[in-house]
Amino acid sequence: MQGTHLLLEEPIRMISVLEPSKTSFFPAMTKIVGTLGPKSRSVEVIEGCLKAGLSVARFDFSWGSDEYHQETLENLKKAVKNTKKLCAVMLDTLGPELQVFNKNGTPIELEANAVVTLTPDSSREASSELLPINYAGLAQVVKQGDTIFVGQYLFTGSETTSVWLEVAEVKGQDVVCLVKNAATLAGSLFTMHASQVRIDLPTLSDSDKHVISTWGVKNNIDFISLSYTRHAEDVRQTRAYLSKLGDLNQTQIFAKIETIEGLKHFDEILQEADGIILSRGNLGIDLPPEKVFLFQKAAVYKCNMAGKPSIITRVVDSMTDNLRPTRAEATDVANAVLDGTDGILLGAETLRGLYPVETISIVGKICAEAEKVHNQAAYFKKTVKYVGEPMTHLESIASSAVRAAIKVKASVIVVFTSSGRAARLIAKYRPTMPVLAVVIPRLTTNWLKWSFTGAFQERKYILLPAASFKS
Repeated sequence: MQGTHLLLEEPIRMISVLEPSKTSFFPAMTKIVGTLGPKSRSVEVIEGCLKAGLSVARFDFSWGSDEYHQETLENLKKAVKNTKKLCAVMLDTLGPELQVFNKNGTPIELEANAVVTLTPDSSREASSELLPINYAGLAQVVKQGDTIFVGQYLFTGSETTSVWLEVAEVKGQDVVCLVKNAATLAGSLFTMHASQVRIDLPTLSDSDKHVISTWGVKNNIDFISLSYTRHAEDVRQTRAYLSKLGDLNQTQIFAKIETIEGLKHFDEILQEADGIILSRGNLGIDLPPEKVFLFQKAAVYKCNMAGKPSIITRVVDSMTDNLRPTRAEATDVANAVLDGTDGILLGAETLRGLYPVETISIVGKICAEAEKVHNQAAYFKKTVKYVGEPMTHLESIASSAVRAAIKVKASVIVVFTSSGRAARLIAKYRPTMPVLAVVIPRLTTNWLKWSFTGAFQERKYILLPAASFKS
């Protein structure tokens, strides 16, 4: 049986499913991005995460102080040194994210069919009748019947910890809502998402600029996850801002698609961004459930053909509290890999989950198994056909190198590079063997001293499929 995605022999040897997975010198080619936080910020836990397959550490600045994140980063540096495992750093911006404040932290009990009011008056206490929010313009952009979702930070979508609201009426700056399901909101900060409603706030906020220009510059970050990217201009403006910061002019921008507006402008955003993050949590609210998989498949295909990494989120939510994923989650991860996804982003699972190391390990194993049956031959033909003729010289060399490596059953493809461009093109054709990119350091001088640079280039291309880097 041979389809467009799978390459399996017929009849399928079902007994092979029972055989233990063979360990490989190289980890899964699909990269894992893990969010570091309360349950995953110690040196010991981070070391475990790196050994389990963590490639990129994500720092989410929608919560926590700069000092808190700096402590976590220092622990990451120690873990990298101890394990000798390469790990890049991703800064996730706040963007136009709507939030609900609960200053005293007392759990808020919401009953189905009750009425609750959303108010921009942050001086008031949160209760089952009133929820203070951070956006004064909500009353101007919603209407009766609109849907609003409120949940714990990095919410799982569980009905007991998140709530669906339906707008009943607008009173001045307040929005009166009908509670659609009973829930308990526990904590001091909740995320709020108004379905298919445009929020008139800048994609790169002033607080984001402050964090990037201070914490980001200080730590020479490798990636920026640009939350709530809605237009290509959002990426251009962010890149222009980075270009003013000297050391960050090479930092890669991953556009995070979270809304219908971003979906509508996806093609233009893809042209400008270095990679795409499909935020299925918020998209799953904006889109009907039956449409989410269609967007995922279409978006991943477009990223593959453009040779730009795609990352999906919200894959093993249940592992926030459980040691094993559900069968549906395990299948979801495998299907994402077969579709061509380059990376898996773990949020709550590693940030506040009880089993961060085990989660990374299990997701990595699922990815590795899926990669074994990926139909590389069909993918290669499809990519070559999409690129068309005449190819550029570098593209021709890259595709020919992959074809030759597969024909001779090479164990690894070694690429010498200073910028990563050649490695990126080879990875675009998704060879069945790992790509080992040897980064050639650049000799630079400011007339006072000479120095070699190359570590940044190593980390910058760590999200490429199949790629490993050494300098």
